[in-house]
Amino acid sequence: MARGNQRDKAREKNLKAASGQKSKNTQSGTEFARTKEDQAAIMRAKQAAAEAKKTEGATKT
Repeated sequence: MARGNQRDKAREKNLKAASGQKSKNTQSGTEFARTKEDQAAIMRAKQAAAEAKKTEGATKT
């Protein structure tokens, strides 16, 4: 029985991996809303740039 502690070792490994993962959102409601709005503004800017690039390419052809 060389593998008597295999279950214990696997449990320790899984606990270590689980503790390293991000658990919950730690932001308050207003912080989350502000972050969400900032990310949305960045995405809108990216989409506008992509749309401008697409229309610019369409006018050249």
